[in-house]
Amino acid sequence: MKTLYDVQQLLERFNILVHVGKRKWDIELMGMELDNLHHRGVITEKEYMQAKLILRHEYEYELKKESGTKA
Repeated sequence: MKTLYDVQQLLERFNILVHVGKRKWDIELMGMELDNLHHRGVITEKEYMQAKLILRHEYEYELKKESGTKA
């Protein structure tokens, strides 16, 4: 798992589709859904950690874009 698309595919395996309208909000909601899946024990620790790392990276990128800083 390397990209945000991969995280979306992981969530889709559980019929979780996220599209709020703003990319930053989508990332936040995906994180909450991942937390729920992890709490229920339906994804592995490795999948959870990889997905959370990807989401953190993408979220930070979105924050930099909003602030006008070079990403």
